[in-house]
Amino acid sequence: MDRSHELRNLLSREDLQARLDAETEPRTTLSFYRYAHIADPQAFRDDCYARWSELGVLGRIYVATEGINGQLSVPASRLAAFREALYSVPFLKNTRLNIAIEARAKSFLKLVVRVRPKIVADGLDDATFDVTKRGRHLNAREVNELLDRDDTIVVDMRNHYESAVGYFEGAIRPAVTNFRDILPVVEELLEDKKDREIVMYCTGGIRCEKASAYYLHRGFERVSMVDGGIIEYARQCEREGLEKKYVGKNFVFDERLGERITEDVVSHCQQCGRPSDRQLDCANKACHILFIECDSCAAEYHDCCSAECRSFTELPVEEQARLAPTKIFNGQRYGKAMPSDKAVEASPLA
Repeated sequence: MDRSHELRNLLSREDLQARLDAETEPRTTLSFYRYAHIADPQAFRDDCYARWSELGVLGRIYVATEGINGQLSVPASRLAAFREALYSVPFLKNTRLNIAIEARAKSFLKLVVRVRPKIVADGLDDATFDVTKRGRHLNAREVNELLDRDDTIVVDMRNHYESAVGYFEGAIRPAVTNFRDILPVVEELLEDKKDREIVMYCTGGIRCEKASAYYLHRGFERVSMVDGGIIEYARQCEREGLEKKYVGKNFVFDERLGERITEDVVSHCQQCGRPSDRQLDCANKACHILFIECDSCAAEYHDCCSAECRSFTELPVEEQARLAPTKIFNGQRYGKAMPSDKAVEASPLA
């Protein structure tokens, strides 16, 4: 009997939202990943979906031959059961669960587990590259010690719209929009510095772990990463009373869009230039670009990125639907607004 229909969500968004709104139990928002060699990703995916749906898990999980990556929420009373189910898989035993710092219980509407070619798209086609041979993990204290040294190079392995609102001071922050573009950019930038101490970081560790393995594969000698990414670094600093060398917000890929690490506001409204780190998607659904907007401009432009988009949202819904296929806002569709200054921020490379 074909039961594949039972291994995916069949409810409408409205029904899902109503079901979530009716919940009274608190949820825990978390993320995890693990690079490993998975022989049959589809079978592994189906098993994960069957186990986790019974526990009320919601979120997005990607499975590939190179491993698993998940962002999800779990009913608080089921967290121990979820951890037990996760750790029952041999290669996932003791996998770190990054608990969100500013968890919102309703970050996800449904459980989605998808098979992908890779859990982190990298644009690489190198059969000799083994992603499991990664660089050294650094705890928060070790990170701070290395960042206090003048000869350490720090690299942000995230996209420009993530690093716009928060970063380690002095970090190289390439103006790129996806991970596959950042790998060659950083490699070219550091080509003559393969013997230097290089520390990489990202949100939860998954991208810089792959990057560390890649750069070691390409001949770099001393490559390390912030263990658990910004999320775990901030948690360790809080627990141990350490100085936070990361300033601002940490961009996250759910409805929150960000969680605050320090009170510093390091970015600016992309309309008026006032300090702001309020990120949102343009209210014009035919644009939907991710951008930074202060509260004043949000009120003036109705959460739109421009006067043009605001005017478009004021048209009748039927007129918007008719015109949307013929319009391109900001020169792109559904993109990420590039900051006005596209220069790469870099620590001294002398």
